[in-house]
Amino acid sequence: MAAADRARLGVGMVGYSFMGAAHSQAWRTAPRFFDLPLAVDMRVVAGRSADGVAAAADRLGWQESTTDWRTLLTRDDVDVIDVCTPGNTHAEIAVAALDAGKHVLCEKPLANSVAEAEQMVAAADRAAARGVRAMVGFTYRRVPAIQLARQLVADGRIGQVRHVRAQYLQDWLSDPSTPLNWRLDKDKAGSGALGDIGAHVVDLTQFITGERLTGVSGMLETFVRERPVATEFSGLSGSGGTETGPVSVDDAAVFFGRMSGGALASYEATRYAQGRKNAIRIEINGSAGSLAFDFEDMNVLHFFDAAEPAETAGFRRIVVTEPEHRYIEAWWPAGHGLGYEHAFTHQVVDLVGALAAGDQPTPSFADGLAVQRVLDAVERSASDKHRWIDLT
Repeated sequence: MAAADRARLGVGMVGYSFMGAAHSQAWRTAPRFFDLPLAVDMRVVAGRSADGVAAAADRLGWQESTTDWRTLLTRDDVDVIDVCTPGNTHAEIAVAALDAGKHVLCEKPLANSVAEAEQMVAAADRAAARGVRAMVGFTYRRVPAIQLARQLVADGRIGQVRHVRAQYLQDWLSDPSTPLNWRLDKDKAGSGALGDIGAHVVDLTQFITGERLTGVSGMLETFVRERPVATEFSGLSGSGGTETGPVSVDDAAVFFGRMSGGALASYEATRYAQGRKNAIRIEINGSAGSLAFDFEDMNVLHFFDAAEPAETAGFRRIVVTEPEHRYIEAWWPAGHGLGYEHAFTHQVVDLVGALAAGDQPTPSFADGLAVQRVLDAVERSASDKHRWIDLT
């Protein structure tokens, strides 16, 4: 069907910085490479600065801009609200949008607290009864190598899962002169490395294995407790307008847990790993084999089959760029790798497909709440001498 003949899906986005740019690229690109069942209209982007959001609309491909996100809720030409704002605003925007009958895509982590996430799930449940859908943006699920890993586990290729190891390592805060921003303010971000990047590996390990964490014990650390206050962030809580302000979130998180199938799990999230730029490292060991993945080599999955003869056994390096791999056929010839931005495009593809079919897109707000409960449990454990926190 020609695009002109398809029903249209009007999109309004709130926020236009890093995540807003990534989501905008996805909304622009998805209809050009994939045969979507609905025609996407990038209607309006909302932000606090009139000049900033107008410039972003022009740069990122939005038809209009506004400084009042609430106006999106009353527009008949907006069907989806894409929330790309700091975590402290997620609940207010998402709940209002769902109650107004708008589908919602919300960036991760779902909220800054379990209570807020529960409110969002309740709103999503109310909306679902009216055919309105909600999805949380754990985009790394849409990396083709991650999709293959999940399929291999589901097919029994590694047997019973026994060990889960996951790390998310960055180094962008290693320099103590890096100034404060909203990600270092607990009131805005909820937590630091734990929620910002640790949430991703919690979701990925649960997605790949099909299991949930049933309990955790953890530690949190803040290495640099005062940082310079950049002019645009001088309003951070506790900064008092001085030249430096407090870091009120964790810089690093380490925790272990148990999966619902009995496997032992260990996690690390840090923004202080010198030399590691965006290393999402996941290894899963089972009774019949193992899987290993590193996002810094994102088009590759390593697979070990324990059934192979000992003299030739070893990890097999699979370049996940064949047309048979999920999402790949729409892109380039085999062997031509994808990048960070492609997962956001795949997220749009899956969301639009689910909305057109009237299905619940995944991950749902309930999935986001499950991750939020893990983050909350790690924080409670860390504040209470690493006490074991049961999640069942």
